[in-house]
Amino acid sequence: MSTPFKIYYFEDLSLGMRETLMKAVMDDDVIAFADLSGDRNPIHLSDHFASKTRFGERIVHGLYTAALISTVIGMYLPGPGSVYLSQTLNFRAPVKIGDVINVVVEVVELVEKGRRAKLKCECLVDGKVVLDGEAIVMVPSREQASRPAVPASA
Repeated sequence: MSTPFKIYYFEDLSLGMRETLMKAVMDDDVIAFADLSGDRNPIHLSDHFASKTRFGERIVHGLYTAALISTVIGMYLPGPGSVYLSQTLNFRAPVKIGDVINVVVEVVELVEKGRRAKLKCECLVDGKVVLDGEAIVMVPSREQASRPAVPASA
């Protein structure tokens, strides 16, 4: 992605459009997410605790991974002005600290009424799907974007 964000209006979208984001998850990210969310489960924060689990080491919060989908939707496809209506999530495999997550969001359906877009969402690590699901978002029209936010005074 060459720009800090993209804005697509409903009229700009077409089936098969996709955007991606790559993010290396670091220890500081996990700690910040734990602080922000309040989820301080030791499987995310304690090497000692996590070493005794089936994963053998700390894992990244599943919703941290899912939040990266929100980044793509809110900043790149459709981008600023789009509003989440729903999201399904299937957690397929753990993400570990140091993993590079590749987030892929693709337009799979467009519904003119209400300007809805259905998006296929995947997060992959080393080519393996670790999370997938679908999002439904409301996308602004070009006409809506051109309206003044505050009515002109007479």
